[in-house]
Amino acid sequence: MKETKKRAVFFDRDGTINEDVGYLAKPDDLRMIDGAATSIRRLNDAGVKVIVISNQSGVGRGYFTGDDVEAVNGRLVELLADEGARLDGVYCCVHRPDEDCGCRKPRTGLTDKAAVEHGIDNALSYVVGDKASDMGLAEKIGAKGVMVMTGNGPEEFKKLAGKPDFVAKDITDAVDWIIEDMKVRSL
Repeated sequence: MKETKKRAVFFDRDGTINEDVGYLAKPDDLRMIDGAATSIRRLNDAGVKVIVISNQSGVGRGYFTGDDVEAVNGRLVELLADEGARLDGVYCCVHRPDEDCGCRKPRTGLTDKAAVEHGIDNALSYVVGDKASDMGLAEKIGAKGVMVMTGNGPEEFKKLAGKPDFVAKDITDAVDWIIEDMKVRSL
């Protein structure tokens, strides 16, 4: 019997799940956006893979280390677990924008890797973020794009060439829409 591919929600981290404080280097500075853990838990309960895809150029710029990124991501996992939510994966690009790497959003290197490792069908999936690069990633992988108006959302929305599939006020609004959209897509 052939295994069917799974759907996923690829979340940006800073400004989408947690408050964007600039170059986040210390776990103690991590502040969750209201409703983030509950929203992620709803996706967990629905059997959807939840993957973080994050550009962390502060490493390439020398502002902090890869270990700092891992510590912040570890704290995020802890805070989510405290509320019964989990991430299925966290993938970060640590390169500067001028390094022209294949993993920096909107390029698809990280989602390609996640899709292979987790058996994800990108065409059934969603990208949620507060930046134009997140919506560019959604378009490139054939996923639906959901732009949140937290973090840099209001400013970044002005940069978009096209419209996202949905504009959400926050992560809760985004997940509400995704869950309803999944019902329609599975009919």
